[in-house]
Amino acid sequence: MSRFQRIGELMAERGPELVMSLLVLVIGLVLVRWIVRVLRSALLKVTNRVTLVSIACNILMVLLLAVVFVSASLEAGLKPGPVISFLTFVSLAAVGVIVLFRPLLPTLPFKVGNVVKAADLLGRIEATTILNTRMKTFDGKTFFVPNRKILDDIVINYHFTQTRRIKIDVGIRYDQDLMKAKRLLEEIMVSDPRVRAKPAPVVYVLNLSRDCVELGGRCWVDNPKYWVTRCDLLEKTKLGFDNAGLAFAFRQLDVHHYNPPSEPGPDFEDA
Repeated sequence: MSRFQRIGELMAERGPELVMSLLVLVIGLVLVRWIVRVLRSALLKVTNRVTLVSIACNILMVLLLAVVFVSASLEAGLKPGPVISFLTFVSLAAVGVIVLFRPLLPTLPFKVGNVVKAADLLGRIEATTILNTRMKTFDGKTFFVPNRKILDDIVINYHFTQTRRIKIDVGIRYDQDLMKAKRLLEEIMVSDPRVRAKPAPVVYVLNLSRDCVELGGRCWVDNPKYWVTRCDLLEKTKLGFDNAGLAFAFRQLDVHHYNPPSEPGPDFEDA
């Protein structure tokens, strides 16, 4: 009997069971991937402990995969005892490896969707793999950065914290009303509904430089609202100071021209 004939007889005898087993395996793998992805996203929204979330999701994935393989094996007509014993051993071994060694492995200090500055690049993380990270910069370029370069570099994650502080530094001339300028800058920040009440906005006199009195406004906003709020506050500051008659200082240089007395010319009559 040829090989193809044996395959044909096997498909005729066990065809429905094998098709159902394959269907259970495919659907199960898709569901496991979706469940783990949804759970990971939900946990990362409520906690910043990326390592702990990763360990929990990996353990759950191993257990769910074991259930899927057992179900597919039973649909294929295999005896449940040896299959369950083997998969139980493999699952426990995998969970042990994850629990013991996963915290020792280096992890990237961001997740997909974060805006980060790493490897002299500023952009949004689109995807991560074992070897590299895909980052899209704000001018539309896509970079594939090796993870070893990121792990060896300083990384700024602009989405790691829930709030960020906005700095509004302005310089006014020495002949302007200092207290009026401080009150106005504070009112501009307080009146914006996106600015958090705690910590309260505050204005400092930063420096008395040669050209101006430097004022610094400080306020806190929710991280996702940082950039737009900062731009709006800068615009409101410029318009508010103009309307209040407060003049910004600008660098200027006074040049004094010195004309030395002219020396008397030679006396041609005595020549």
